[in-house]
Amino acid sequence: MLESILKSIVDDHVLHAKWLNTLSYMENAGAKKISASEHKENVNLIILKHAAEEHRHAYYLKKQISKLSDDLCKTYTNAELLSPNQTKYYLHALDIAVCRYLKNKFKLSGYELKFAAYLFVTYAIEVRADELYPVYQTVLDEAKSKVNVKSIILEEEGHLEEMINQLVGFCNDWENHAAEVIKIEKALFDNWVGALDGEFVKVN
Repeated sequence: MLESILKSIVDDHVLHAKWLNTLSYMENAGAKKISASEHKENVNLIILKHAAEEHRHAYYLKKQISKLSDDLCKTYTNAELLSPNQTKYYLHALDIAVCRYLKNKFKLSGYELKFAAYLFVTYAIEVRADELYPVYQTVLDEAKSKVNVKSIILEEEGHLEEMINQLVGFCNDWENHAAEVIKIEKALFDNWVGALDGEFVKVN
């Protein structure tokens, strides 16, 4: 379903600008979530790197909009996003659900819970990004679009490797817990894609 939705979006400059803006919003929201999970003093290099790169992705995607039009999507207001309610709900809901899961499984609280949630939520998001961006890039290539996300694809692959390395240090059976988190993320992502599909049908 996602590929066909993306083909329809890329064919329409206004929808495409809103799609880029929506991705930018989500990358920016992710960067802010990472920063919010930081300890006041014990901040490692990887967390700083991730927050900086997610912010840069948000900037890069926003800047790509100018390849389509100089007049579209100047803000993150609902009118300039695709499926704004689901878009804004997705990451927030994932964070809450994962915190609840980790609190139940590991009896964590405070900073320890925030940091564990950062590890698992970011892992799930990177797995998703490793699927989403290549599909989008293929659609862009087929449409001979000036827009491209190749640099983001490379960085997201590196992020996933870094998250796995951190999760290995978090607990021995991290893969079982990560699989549960992936299930939570998939349900939220599927709802988001369904909302996109519904919006596109409504537009047409």
